[in-house]
Amino acid sequence: MKKLNVFTLAAVTLFLTACGGKSSNETTTGKEQKVAEKKGDVLAVNLETSKVDWKAFHKGGFSPRWGTLAIKSGEVSVEGEELTAGEFVIDMQSLKVDPASVTEKDKKYSELESHLKSADFFDVDKNPTADFKITSVTNLDAPVKDAVEGANKTVSGNLTLKGKALNVTFPAKITVINGTATIQAKFTVNRADWDIKFGASESDPAEWMISKNIEIGINVNAKK
Repeated sequence: MKKLNVFTLAAVTLFLTACGGKSSNETTTGKEQKVAEKKGDVLAVNLETSKVDWKAFHKGGFSPRWGTLAIKSGEVSVEGEELTAGEFVIDMQSLKVDPASVTEKDKKYSELESHLKSADFFDVDKNPTADFKITSVTNLDAPVKDAVEGANKTVSGNLTLKGKALNVTFPAKITVINGTATIQAKFTVNRADWDIKFGASESDPAEWMISKNIEIGINVNAKK
C-alpha cells in the first residue's frame, strides 16, 4: 500500500513535465556556486502572495499529483529595473497535496501528504526548510519551449533540499518596476539528484512507474 501511495514532488517547494525521460524544460543541474552579490535596493518577499507549486507524475504522465509549499522568508535585490540577487527559505512542513489531484477511491490525499513529509522523501522533521539562493541572472537570448509565458531571463541558483545544495538553471519571467519585483518560473528537476530516491530503483517492478522528475512553479512578489 505504501508503494502505491507515493510521491508522485521541490519544493522548499518549493519549486512542468515529468514523464520519465528528460523533458524539454528540465533544468540544468550542477555544483553549488557562489551566491550573487546584493546590489541596489533590498525588497522583502510578500509571504501572503508568494508560493511554490509542485507537480509530479507516474511515468508516462499518469496519475499526476500536485500541491503547494509556502515561502517562510525571502528578499531580493534590485538595481534600476534589474534583479541582482535573492534568497528564499521554503517551509517544507507546509507541504500540501491538493485533494483534487487524488481521485482514486482507495487513496487519500492526507496519506500522500504524510508520506511526502516522511523520511522516504523530504523528512521534514529533520529538514523543516529548504532554500534557494540566486547565483546569477542573465538575459534570455531565445524562447525556451515549455518555459513560463513571457520568460525573459535565465536564473541560476543553489537549491538546497535535505541539506544538499545543487546549482540549477532555468528560464524565468522577471519584472522590476516602481519598487516592486515579480519572479515567475517553471522547470523540472530530478529528485534523485538530491538523494530523494524512494521509488527510483528499477530493480523493483513495483516502483517502475514512479517518475523521478518534479515539476516546480515559482511565483514570488516582493516590494520595499
